[in-house]
Amino acid sequence: MQEVTRRKFIATATLATGFALAVQPISAGVITTDDKGLVAGAVKIPVKDGEIPAYRAAPATGENFPIVLVIQEIFGVHEHIQDITRRFARLGYLAIAPELFIRQGDVSKLSSIDEIRPIVAKVPDSQVLSDLDATVKWAKKSAKGNGEKLGITGFCWGGRITWLYAAHNPSVKAGVAWYGRLVGDATELQPQYPIDIVSTLKAPVLGLYGGKDTGIPLDTVEQVRDRFKSSNSKSEIIVYPDAPHAFFADYRPSYREKEAKDGWKRLLAWFKQNGV
Repeated sequence: MQEVTRRKFIATATLATGFALAVQPISAGVITTDDKGLVAGAVKIPVKDGEIPAYRAAPATGENFPIVLVIQEIFGVHEHIQDITRRFARLGYLAIAPELFIRQGDVSKLSSIDEIRPIVAKVPDSQVLSDLDATVKWAKKSAKGNGEKLGITGFCWGGRITWLYAAHNPSVKAGVAWYGRLVGDATELQPQYPIDIVSTLKAPVLGLYGGKDTGIPLDTVEQVRDRFKSSNSKSEIIVYPDAPHAFFADYRPSYREKEAKDGWKRLLAWFKQNGV
């Protein structure tokens, strides 16, 4: 995408409405959180080369809200991710999910993971970290967010980013990574994986992983746990033995209610314990 075209694209880009095409059909038991009593909806985040869309939700009254960055799966900021921000808002948080793939393309309109993967592969980590810095700045300046109480959580693709951002931004108080890849081959655009930054983590991260996740081998979980032992990190990883990948995704067949509810309970306790 040429630079001029790219800038025009992100300037006019909007958030997805509903669920991404690639995740149809939606499970009958999908969790739906309404926005009653909330300020919720699309916003624009100023970034280095224009603006990116984001979804934010917060209580309709009050201020100085703890901030939670919600980092998308490979499917973008579709309805599931938007619903998660509303769940946080109902608990008193300002939750924001920035659309981090938008320069490379609108993945919500694509009908298969095979179409989505090449787009996501073009997303530089440096771009993502910069956009998240901009999102935090916006949250503090424009949305009554308390920068002293900053947390981050992400799912799948966003799980890996959660680890990386916890090492990148010293203002992060805590992170919770849901089944993000821990070990991988470095590339120019994605030069590091969580295993590479454990020793430099500036905030404790809680990892929530599935024992039957075919994409994240358990031996990589153990490798990262070993790194914890040789560092001062207070991070932890919980493995649910019978859970597959995406066990929190209530709109998909991979959803496991017991593990998802336990993970959410642990997330909230982790944030409170670490000042978010």
